Amino acid sequence: MSLLDAGIIMVAGVAAGIINVVAGAGTLITFPVLLALGIPPVTANVSNTVGLVPASISGAYGYRRELQGQWRSVLWMASLSGIGGLTGGAALLLLPAENFSIIVPFLLVIAAVLAAIQPRVAAYVRRRSSAEAASATRPLTFGLILGVFCTGIYGGYFGAAQGVVLLALLGIMWSTDMNRANGAKNVLAGVANVISAILFITMGIVDWPVAILVGVGSAVGGWIGSRIGRKLPAPILRAILVAVALIAALVLFVT
Repeated sequence: MSLLDAGIIMVAGVAAGIINVVAGAGTLITFPVLLALGIPPVTANVSNTVGLVPASISGAYGYRRELQGQWRSVLWMASLSGIGGLTGGAALLLLPAENFSIIVPFLLVIAAVLAAIQPRVAAYVRRRSSAEAASATRPLTFGLILGVFCTGIYGGYFGAAQGVVLLALLGIMWSTDMNRANGAKNVLAGVANVISAILFITMGIVDWPVAILVGVGSAVGGWIGSRIGRKLPAPILRAILVAVALIAALVLFVT
């Protein structure tokens, strides 16, 4: 890896950290950048997952107050998300690498669409919150449990825009409190990310220089985003990450 490549990865990590705070789906920045630098898709995905672990943990910890009194339900969902993450990570390792190369363009398109509709999802949840008590939190249902498990599988296998799906799922089927739903989303996505990362590390397939650069960059970006996030034009950032994802998918389709 050249010094220039390292710098590009670090900058992409910073951008991903900022976007995760402002708009979500920062993986849609780091993953295409790693592909553009010639890193094989599976290695790029694995190393990116490991690199984002610190951000996942800090994001979950930051919302601990919003989840007071709800930890039993959250831990039940987190266990299912973790099992799903392990399942998705195992599928990534067991299926031929060629399969991932074929599937990932479609996943990028899906993730781009999810990132694009995130404002509508958030607005829908807020409308429900204004119509009901903001603290209304419902018991776990089979549909919610199944959705969390399936989202965990997606997170372990690829993961881009996993948080968007979880926020919609939790906001509609669990809690009308946006902050509580967002806090649970951070925990569930973080658990799936950590479990799959442990699997990847155990198998010894992580490109550690890449993972460390992404991790440091995203940590810095998250710190920046937490301070200036509300002042940044989120629609523009979201448009950028959607465009990047679609361009990356197009390049993978034709190569």
